Amino acid sequence: MAELLRQGAALTELACPACSSPLVRLKNGDLWCARDEKKVVVVKEGEEPPNVARSTTFDSLEATLMTKVLEIQQKMQKEKDVDQLQKLASTLSGLLDSLERTRKAKKT
Repeated sequence: MAELLRQGAALTELACPACSSPLVRLKNGDLWCARDEKKVVVVKEGEEPPNVARSTTFDSLEATLMTKVLEIQQKMQKEKDVDQLQKLASTLSGLLDSLERTRKAKKT
């Protein structure tokens, strides 16, 4: 939580419904539980909940793809074998394509 606050998140008066930890509001406006490492959506009585599952799925997929891109990048920096570098570059290209498609799908 301290790292999120250093990055500009704001502590709120709200608590996580799952663990009762204080929620922070990220710069993009999302509520976040630092303890559970999850986005929290508040739905007021009488309101329709947003399509949280779809949004959360795309957010999770995007985070996974970014993690894999970073892993491949680190492997490429250490790799000396040209054949292995080509395989890593091909994998990286596929991951970046998937990341781009995920970001486009998330906007629709």
